[in-house]
Amino acid sequence: MISNLLGRIRQAPGLLVSFVLMLTIFTVGKLGIDGFGGTQTIKAVFLLGAFLGIASVGQTLVILLGGIDLSIPFVVGGANVFVARLYGEGTSFVTAVALAILIALIFGSLNAIITVKNNIHPLLVTLGTGTALLGVVQLWTGGLPTGGAPHWLSRFVAIGENTFSIPIPPLIFLWLLLSVVVIVLTRMTIFGHKLFASGNAPVAAELSLVKRLPVWIGAFGISSVFSAIAGILLLGFTGAAYADVGQRYLFLSVGAVVIGGTLVTGGKGGYLGTVIGSLTLTLLTAVFSGFGFSNSLQQVIMGMVVIAMASIYGRDADVRNRV
Repeated sequence: MISNLLGRIRQAPGLLVSFVLMLTIFTVGKLGIDGFGGTQTIKAVFLLGAFLGIASVGQTLVILLGGIDLSIPFVVGGANVFVARLYGEGTSFVTAVALAILIALIFGSLNAIITVKNNIHPLLVTLGTGTALLGVVQLWTGGLPTGGAPHWLSRFVAIGENTFSIPIPPLIFLWLLLSVVVIVLTRMTIFGHKLFASGNAPVAAELSLVKRLPVWIGAFGISSVFSAIAGILLLGFTGAAYADVGQRYLFLSVGAVVIGGTLVTGGKGGYLGTVIGSLTLTLLTAVFSGFGFSNSLQQVIMGMVVIAMASIYGRDADVRNRV
């Protein structure tokens, strides 16, 4: 399995660059920050990286299509508040989660339908629908989210020792499982082949009888569902509902995908790169905090890193020919 992974990395320069960047950041932290790089640090990076990685699943698929989903932070916050309130009012947690995922699936599908049927760029559509969704949630709660999460969910995302009698947060195992599922979905299924074909050469894909609408509905539906799952998991992490809990993922979900080597023009990349990108950005944040950088300075440097990585991948001949 390890040899196959290394083979994939050698075949994909973007993966190699992002992997080297991650190791470089870790080395800088190890050498410059006392106590950095221990077991607790690694567990914290993987735990926080899991939230970002799960929220970035759909962003990966949408960018592979050549689009972008700016509704992710709004769905994260909406699901967070929605499930907390229903659970607080006595609805079973399973029912609340099922309803949130169903609504997210419908929401994502509508984003795709509006985009394809009206030939509008998804950036505009998702920003508009996402803002509207957050407004509906705030009207429903009166601006004061209530409710909470079951105790077991907080333990599921906890970083403390021996959570559920195991030394590693269960969320990390869930992320690993979901990562395998997403990679198999994109690389070994008909939907995945259609996804890459539509992103790489949309006109040729349609001439090959790949219908655009179903592929876009699939990608945007998955995007909203995984965003909702991230919001629900964050409810266990924070312990209370917060409508703006997903705002940081507006930039980070795109950043993780770009750093992971997925081309913003679509058709090339994959979720394995996003996993590495999520860990890289999380590690970068941890190193910044260890050095005492301000939030403003962190944003400046992160933005520069993302631009630099996008520029490196933009030198790919396929990108130059399509831009």
